[in-house]
Amino acid sequence: MVKKLQFYRVLVMTLLLGGGFALLVFRLVDLQVFRHEELEAKAHLNTRREFLREPRRGDILDAKGNLLATSIFVKTVCADPTLMGDRQADVARTIAPILELNPAEVHQRLLPRTRTNSAGVLVTNQYVVLKRKVPFETWDKVKLAMENLYPNVDTSRLSKRDRTFLRFLRTKAVFPDSLDDQLRVYPNQQLAAHVLGYVGMGEKDYNGSRIIETVGIEGMERAVNTKLSGVRGWRVTETDNRRREVVWLRDQDVDPHDGYNVVLTIDSVVQNILETALAEGMQKHRPISISGVVLRPQTGEILGLATLPTFDPSDPGRSTPDSRRNRVITDLVEPGSTFKIVVVSGALNEKKVSLRKVYDCENGAFKFGGRTLHDHDPYGLLTVETIITKSSNIGAAKVGIDLGQEKLYDYIIDFGFGTRTGIPLPGEINGIVHPVDKWYKVSLAQIPMGHGVCVTPLQMAMAMAAIANEGVLMRPMLINRLQDQHGNVVAQYGPQQVRRVISAEASKQMVQALKTVVSKEGTAPKAELENYTVAGKTGTAQKVENGAYVRGKYISSFIGFFPAEKPELLIAVTLDQPQGLHYGGLTAAPVFRDVAERAASYLNIPPDRAEEPGGPGAFEIGAEDRPVRTASARR
Repeated sequence: MVKKLQFYRVLVMTLLLGGGFALLVFRLVDLQVFRHEELEAKAHLNTRREFLREPRRGDILDAKGNLLATSIFVKTVCADPTLMGDRQADVARTIAPILELNPAEVHQRLLPRTRTNSAGVLVTNQYVVLKRKVPFETWDKVKLAMENLYPNVDTSRLSKRDRTFLRFLRTKAVFPDSLDDQLRVYPNQQLAAHVLGYVGMGEKDYNGSRIIETVGIEGMERAVNTKLSGVRGWRVTETDNRRREVVWLRDQDVDPHDGYNVVLTIDSVVQNILETALAEGMQKHRPISISGVVLRPQTGEILGLATLPTFDPSDPGRSTPDSRRNRVITDLVEPGSTFKIVVVSGALNEKKVSLRKVYDCENGAFKFGGRTLHDHDPYGLLTVETIITKSSNIGAAKVGIDLGQEKLYDYIIDFGFGTRTGIPLPGEINGIVHPVDKWYKVSLAQIPMGHGVCVTPLQMAMAMAAIANEGVLMRPMLINRLQDQHGNVVAQYGPQQVRRVISAEASKQMVQALKTVVSKEGTAPKAELENYTVAGKTGTAQKVENGAYVRGKYISSFIGFFPAEKPELLIAVTLDQPQGLHYGGLTAAPVFRDVAERAASYLNIPPDRAEEPGGPGAFEIGAEDRPVRTASARR
C-alpha cells in the first residue's frame, strides 16, 4: 500500500515536472522561433538609438561680409514628471526663474498625467518640453541648480531608496533634448527686417517620426530656406542600461552638411542711411507708412530696401501683420505722375513726339471720353519736356492719345508692369494692367497720368532704372553669391537683363527732361543735390478706397537717379497718406535728397556738377513744334 502511494506520488511529480518542462519548451519555442523578429525589434528599441545631427543654419551677410543673420546652437529643456514624486513645486520654484517662466505654469507641466497611446496602452508622460531655444549658458545654470536641489539634506541618513530618488531627481528629472536646436540671431536688430524676414518652427516627417526644425517664414529666410538649412546627419548606435553610448557598437555616423551662407547685395551702411532718412520722414509727415529703395540702375543691385513701420525679426510675434508686410513688393498703388515717364518715353521712342513738340494744355481743363481732366495749375502751351518739368496731366494725356492705346499698352508691359519683377523675395505681386479691350473711353488719357493702373513701388523704381540704364530693363538683384562655411563660393550670381524697352537715344532725351524736374521751375527742387545732377520724377496720386478716389488721402512719391548722365544710384521714396503737405516734391523729394547726400559720401561717388544747370524750356518754339490738337482731343 505504501509502495503504491509512493508510486502515485512519483507519477504525479513526474507529470508535473514533465508538464512544466513542456510549457517551458513551448514558451522558448514561441519566444525564439515564432516571436523572434518581434522581440528582436523590441530589444533594439531598448538599446538601439538613432541620434539626429543637426546642421548649422547658414548666415546671411551683406555685400561687405557683415553679419545680418546668424545661428547659435541652443537646448530644448525637458522634464520627466515620473521621476519627481511629489516635488514638482520645489523643482518649479528652482528652475522657472532661470528659464524666465512662470513657476505656477511650470508646476502644472511637471504634474504626471496618463494617456492611452495608439496601441491602446496606458502610458505616463515622461517627456515634457519646458522651454525651447535655451542658450547653453542658461542650461548650465539649470543643471547646476538641479544638482544643488535640497543642499541641506544629509544623504547618509537617507534610505537607499530615498537616495536613489534624490539622485534621479537631481540628475535625470530635468534634461536637455538629445537633438540640439538653433536660435536665429539678428545682430543689427531691426535693420533690413523686411529683406531678411524671420524664422519659425515647423514639423517634418523623418522615418515615420515628427521632428521640429527651424524654417524660414518670410523674407530671405524663406526664399532661400533650403540653401540655408543644410542637410541633417545621423548616428545609429547601441546604448547600455544607463542610456550611455557603447561606441564600439556604433553602426552609422554621418556628419551633417551645414547650410550655405547667403551674401546679399544689400550694403548695411546704405541700408542704415535709408532707414534713418525714412524714420525722419515718418516723424515729419506722419504717413501710414513710408518705403524706400536704393539700387544701381546698370546692374539692378539693391543696396537698400526698407519700409516703416518695421519689426524685430528676433521677435516677430510682438509686431502687427501690417508692420511685417514688405510694402515695396506687396502694396498696390496708383502711381500718379511718376507713370508719365512710360508714355513720354514710349512716344519719344516711336518718334511720335520730340522734346520740343508743343501741346496746348487747355488752361487746366480738358474734356476727353466723357470726363474732364485737370491740371494742378492752369497751363497753356507746354513742350513735351516742360510737360515733364511741370508734371502736366493734360499734356501727358495728349501725348498718350498721339501714341495710341495699343502702343501705350505695349510700353506699359515692356517696362515690366503687370508682372513680377523677379526679386527673390516671397509675396511679390503682379500689379494690375488691364488689356486694351477692357479699357474705358477715358483710359487712353487717364493711364498716362498714372490712373487706371496699379503698380508696386519696386516696379516703378525698376521702370525708372531702365531709363537711367539707356533703355534696358534689369531684373532686381538681391543675392550676390552663396558660399560654404569656409568662405568658398558655391554659386555666383550676376546682373540679368530683362529686355530693351526704349532706344539709347530715347533714354537720353528722357534723362534731359527728367533733369528739369529737379530745378526751380520743376516739381522737385527739394531733391536737388549740391554736387550732382539729378534726374527724377514726382508723383502724387489720390488713394482709391472701395472703388472711388478719396479726397485728402494721397500716395506721394519721388524717384530719382544721379549723376544724371552716368547714374550710380537710383533712389525711390513712397509715402502712404502723409499728413499736411502731400505733394511728392514736398514730402518724398527731401527724403530722397537726405539718402542721396549720405550715400554718395559713403560710396565716394565722384561729383559731376561744376555749375548750376540751365532751366527748362531754354529754346524757342519753332513752326514744327506749334501747339497740336488731335482729332481725339477735339472730342
